[in-house]
Amino acid sequence: MRGSRLAIALAGLVVTVAAAGVAVRAAPARNAGVTLSLVAYSTPRDAYSTLIPAFQKTPDGDGVSFTQSYGASGDQARAIIAGLKADVVELSLAPDMDQLAQAGIVDPKWKKQSYKGMVTDSVVVFVVRNGNPKHIKSWNDLIRPGVQVVTPNPFQSGGARWNIMAAYGAWRKQGKTDRQAQANLLKLFKNVVAQDKSARDSVNTFLAGRGDVLLSYENEALGGEKKGQNLPFIVPKSTILIENPIAVTKTSANKDKANQFLRFLRTPAAQQVFADWGYRPVVPSVLAKNRKKFPVRPGQFTIDQLGLGGWDKVQKRFFDPKSSIMSRIESRVGGVTG
Repeated sequence: MRGSRLAIALAGLVVTVAAAGVAVRAAPARNAGVTLSLVAYSTPRDAYSTLIPAFQKTPDGDGVSFTQSYGASGDQARAIIAGLKADVVELSLAPDMDQLAQAGIVDPKWKKQSYKGMVTDSVVVFVVRNGNPKHIKSWNDLIRPGVQVVTPNPFQSGGARWNIMAAYGAWRKQGKTDRQAQANLLKLFKNVVAQDKSARDSVNTFLAGRGDVLLSYENEALGGEKKGQNLPFIVPKSTILIENPIAVTKTSANKDKANQFLRFLRTPAAQQVFADWGYRPVVPSVLAKNRKKFPVRPGQFTIDQLGLGGWDKVQKRFFDPKSSIMSRIESRVGGVTG
């Protein structure tokens, strides 16, 4: 009798557990039907392949799906203005984000977010061939005869503009005048053998065997190493701190969810994922934890420390497609493309 009652009780327990299991499996995702469109410049694709699934495992991200678009920073900004759907935008540099603000797509006060509107940092580095056969260590080495340089096109790629300002700023830090630094930029671009449309495309060109040195983001070199690519690099003593902005669009149909994703990207866990892919975290505690990986160079500077009025002035003076320092240099060297 006792055995029969026990069997009945156990049977009831199995039914209860089974029913509970069915209930758990059938529970709808918290944010079912929500899709966020992420539009970004070319290089953070690999980091987001980890970050998006990590966000989806959180209560805020449960059930959220994503569409993703990656490309040259300037091209992405123009595509959004032309109608490309975007809820969250990460671009290579501030002027591209400012274009979206001027078009009414991003809040003009995006720089007043946490960390001045930035989500990651990096620095410009020299990616060289095995053993560094051309003995490239400084910016002056890039203007020696016979040194072939690969860098993206400055009118399409944000990375290219960082490279140019890193070179110009380093020469100014050496004591060169504005005119002398511009002359060195001309010498540098006479040595450029490929100008692809994005930083990622330039990496692929270099990996294919073209050039002696690639001007690139530190994160591209470190991320390439993580994927097994052969990208030995040198961080020059004098280089620029790259700052990558992020914002939620004013036109987003899921603004609250997009802001939750943006806040997630600045959590210590997400910032560590960025660090794992070679980006310098903007959260100080995470940067300190990874300091050995990201050394401070003695001549490191920011765009604001060049005394040129920041990106607002630099964009027009150096990168206006029709009338600027780089448009004149490109016309003299023939505007080499990838």
